[in-house]
Amino acid sequence: MALVVQKYGGSSVADADCIKRVAQRIVDTKKAGNDVVVVVSAMGDTTDDLIDLAQQVSPEPPARELDMLLTAGERISMAVLAMAIADLGFEVKSFTGSQAGVITDSVHGKARIIDVTPGRLSGALAEGTICIVAGFQGVSQDTKDITTLGRGGSDTTAVALAASLNADVCEIYTDVDGVFSADPRIVPAASRRAFLTYEEMLELAAQGAKVLHLRCVEYARRFDLPIHVRSSFSLDEGTMIVGRIEGDPMEQPIISGVAHDRTQAKITVLGVPDRPGEAAAIFQSLARSEVNIDMIVQNVSAVETGRTDITFTLPVSDGKAALAGLETVKGSIGFESLQYDEKIGKLSLIGAGMRSHPGVSATFFSALADAGVNVQLISTSEIRISVVVLESDLDNAVRAVHAAFGLDTESGEAVVYGGTGR
Repeated sequence: MALVVQKYGGSSVADADCIKRVAQRIVDTKKAGNDVVVVVSAMGDTTDDLIDLAQQVSPEPPARELDMLLTAGERISMAVLAMAIADLGFEVKSFTGSQAGVITDSVHGKARIIDVTPGRLSGALAEGTICIVAGFQGVSQDTKDITTLGRGGSDTTAVALAASLNADVCEIYTDVDGVFSADPRIVPAASRRAFLTYEEMLELAAQGAKVLHLRCVEYARRFDLPIHVRSSFSLDEGTMIVGRIEGDPMEQPIISGVAHDRTQAKITVLGVPDRPGEAAAIFQSLARSEVNIDMIVQNVSAVETGRTDITFTLPVSDGKAALAGLETVKGSIGFESLQYDEKIGKLSLIGAGMRSHPGVSATFFSALADAGVNVQLISTSEIRISVVVLESDLDNAVRAVHAAFGLDTESGEAVVYGGTGR
């Protein structure tokens, strides 16, 4: 008997018919002789609708109360899904994140899991019960307040529970048939990847591929837990995320995929005195403001002024906090001004084979040049090249790079079964 943890996203439980279909899938897994724990997201666009409601009554809602509101979406999903399973004649219980033992820090809106104590789930499983858990949420170890894990937090909930329960696999069900070489909504000719390593999936997730959340992949790698990404709308095999892909490494594809991200903003700190400690002071102020930084570029110092510019990217949602934090240290650092730009997009090329194949960079930048796309920032790792471009150029850039590396497939358009992309 295997222990299977399944996670169903919002598009998979968007309405009553979807919930009934998911319930049947869960029951089929149980009938196959498995113990089953299910993590569920809020139905459809429920989370966005709740955020809209909060902003209608309060432009800046208190973070604690916003978390209390947003967790209602997953609680609704878990309860109605449990009802649907019970109607099929199976024992089932639903649990909130705190009831399932998900313990977090006290940062509202983007809390991190620090421990999982799944005693109640283990007890229910021992009795043959199917467990349904509300994703995206936990309880603070210090304050005992309800917290949320941020966008994609249900993925993290599922993998954390799977690791704590020593599950055999964590299945992530979404609205596409696995992990593709690019977003099928932008590149219909994108090809599905049968296998990816944790390393490749970490880069894809970090650079904007929304099929899996970054923290869930980090968790899976830490505990060497296989992740099976599949569609809840089909029976296709999907994509396996594993530590190592068996077979001849020479036969593995050079490029795993092209990721993009529209949720980034760019800040340039102009006229920074070019002396030791100034960059540290800038990024310490951002750390105090709980701002996550992505790409960083520092210009060569101007000889005549002894000053330089530092440019970095960050989530748009952190933009106000970053600007406010930097203004508090403007006097002590002595920089001249700040520039802020939300009209950007990030494009990333990812592939473990890049490290041993020359010419990848030349092909990448030639494709962008031929498409008339101007590059603003460049960042690289051993298996990744990332650039910042104008938001209006992003879709064209993704398609151009995808085609340049021969990633287009003639087998037919990738299917996106649900989701509004909101």
